[in-house]
Amino acid sequence: MKKNIKSDEAPQTIGPYSQGIIAGKLVFLSGQIPLDKSGNIVSQNIEDQTKQCLINIENILKETGLSKNDIIKTTIFLKDMNDFSKVNEVYKKFFEATIFPSRSTVEVSRLPKDVKVEIEAIAYKS
Repeated sequence: MKKNIKSDEAPQTIGPYSQGIIAGKLVFLSGQIPLDKSGNIVSQNIEDQTKQCLINIENILKETGLSKNDIIKTTIFLKDMNDFSKVNEVYKKFFEATIFPSRSTVEVSRLPKDVKVEIEAIAYKS
């Protein structure tokens, strides 16, 4: 059985997909781009954009009673791999009090709304 997740504290989807889905003990979050909950891009700065993606993920997880500590896997999509170290610094601070999730990072030619980063996550309900 699967269940849809919807958070008013994160931006609404910009297409025909869910913010996230609960499937058994796994929670799959759709890729988050750096939009505030009103749907505006937060900044053109890669650090600010990364932080907002992670805040959106955290807010969606709260709807399920989970936190960033429950994330087991992330995928980061970067418009420019030269931003890798800047993204890592923000990411490291965000997860500093927990075990780092497994992760993939890939460079892509373009992201929705021409943002610089998108992050998706999988969490586990123990």
